[in-house]
Amino acid sequence: MNATATEQLPVVVIGAGPTGLAAAAHLTDRGIEPLVLEAGPTAGAAVREWAHVRLFSPWSEVIDPAAEKLLAPTGWVKPDEKAYPTGGDWAAGYLRPLADALGDKVRLGARVTGVSRAGRDRIVDADREAQPFVVHVTYADGREERFSARAVIDASGTWSTPSPAGASGLPALGEKAAADRISYRVPDLKDPAVRARHAGKRTAVIGSGASAFTALAYLADLAEAEDGAGTKALWILRRGISGSTFGGGASDQLPARGALGLAAKAAVDQGHADAVTGFRTEAIERDGDGRLVLVGEDGRRLDPVDEVVVLTGFRPDLTFLDELRLGLDERLQAPVALAPLIDPNQHSCGTIYPHGVKELSHPEEGIYLVGMKSYGRAPTFLALTGYEQVRSVVASIAGDHASAESVELVLPETGVCGGAGLFDQPRADENATNGGGCCAPAPALIQLGGTAAPAPSCG
Repeated sequence: MNATATEQLPVVVIGAGPTGLAAAAHLTDRGIEPLVLEAGPTAGAAVREWAHVRLFSPWSEVIDPAAEKLLAPTGWVKPDEKAYPTGGDWAAGYLRPLADALGDKVRLGARVTGVSRAGRDRIVDADREAQPFVVHVTYADGREERFSARAVIDASGTWSTPSPAGASGLPALGEKAAADRISYRVPDLKDPAVRARHAGKRTAVIGSGASAFTALAYLADLAEAEDGAGTKALWILRRGISGSTFGGGASDQLPARGALGLAAKAAVDQGHADAVTGFRTEAIERDGDGRLVLVGEDGRRLDPVDEVVVLTGFRPDLTFLDELRLGLDERLQAPVALAPLIDPNQHSCGTIYPHGVKELSHPEEGIYLVGMKSYGRAPTFLALTGYEQVRSVVASIAGDHASAESVELVLPETGVCGGAGLFDQPRADENATNGGGCCAPAPALIQLGGTAAPAPSCG
């Protein structure tokens, strides 16, 4: 197939989540045909799985400009920019209308199982870049189909591959056997069945990020409810507690994100959660009553718990990209040029430098990992980042290199100074007189929207 014919092919976008649909909107705006392939039964399928969780970004920061432009003629009414949507609000009030506006450019129940170059596996050099991509799809009913594409934008996210409880990155011994008592999502305590699993029970929450904060806040609310007497959380942290553990508080430029950490702090201060620090889970065993016992790498055995909620982050599924030549950082599994900008071992104060197609490119031209998937195993992704990523990538695909390289994005800082933050070795600044960390002491708990705090935004 010659270059001209290849350019007539669509750009395949993997995933109909916020970033994938934004990519399709930008492609449409530039007159390039997108084909969005979504494994789930609806647009925003992953977002709908955390419909009960409130974002810590307001509506003004989770709507892409090109998407808004596409929606305008449909009669869509933009939500209150200052309000904080839940995942369900985001899906129903923005993602579904956007997918509807894209029409048959979005295919649902279409799982991408492989991407390669036409007639070339990853070994073959000859005439490689002149060949279109081939995208292998398996539908829910078992049918298979292949599409040709001029470029592929992988916005499939990381939701389907949560990290395990085991501190080594592998499942803890016994983790799979205890699957009936373990979940990897923030519990929806408005669901009667989920609420019954936690009410009056002892739940271990493993993790130190926004999702763990949310779970602790929800369990604290349950403990104070009439049907929640006796509810207790055990918060498992792999590092110690310092002034930065609960986030930036009032120093966070996203107030709701700061409030989220303060809600977790309140859960501990009010006795609804006990913190266990420097604990790396090696095994999960059952006692004689069928309850779970967490065993640390140092031999510590914690008192039995009824449930375990593992919120240790996510990792990208790269299996279906195995025939492509990706340039990924060996630690984060993020694009090599992007990794130093987001590495939690080095990253300081929540500042992400503007980045676009230059940082997202790979040795295999024409394949781009965007959105949460572009971050690999790194945390703290915002929708704004994904929207700017796809704007730059699509501009490059369209041949508008000046626009692609002119990346301007200012993200709200977390108010937390980090670096060397994945291990529990104390940093010098943790002994500062302000209570630890390089940021201001945490202020009093902020109440937002009738709940302890909105929960995380993702792209």
